[in-house]
Amino acid sequence: MAMSMGSGGGGRRGRRGRGRGAAMSEINVTPLVDVMLVLLIIFMVTAPMLTAGVPIDLPDSRAEALKTDRQAITVSMDGEGRIFLDDQELAPGELSDRLTGLAVAGPGGQLPVVTLRADRSLDYGRVVAVMGALNAAGFKSISLVTNGSVTAP
Repeated sequence: MAMSMGSGGGGRRGRRGRGRGAAMSEINVTPLVDVMLVLLIIFMVTAPMLTAGVPIDLPDSRAEALKTDRQAITVSMDGEGRIFLDDQELAPGELSDRLTGLAVAGPGGQLPVVTLRADRSLDYGRVVAVMGALNAAGFKSISLVTNGSVTAP
């Protein structure tokens, strides 16, 4: 019994000369590009959400946004009255001690910019007390953060 090994042609199969069992030498980059585009979209959507570490219901305002080039310090007050320095929660009375260490003038003799984010449900007196602690620590210019809105009073 004889077996046929296919059509003649001296053992060469196909146009480029590789057989059925030969390894493919080209890399298909289409799935890689697809995955990278999906990751890019995910990062573009989630990056703006990472800027505000403490969830706060900010009041509305018609004021324009300030442009700043200096280093910024963020003090946040949530609806329960807890105080955060950047994303780290502070114990009651710890704010003044932490602020005096940060009130060191940077390059050009300028203090870092302080932004105060306070929940709209907080008592006005508590917000003013934090502003007084900032002022006592040497920060004379404080920016209040609000939501931009055209319906604000």
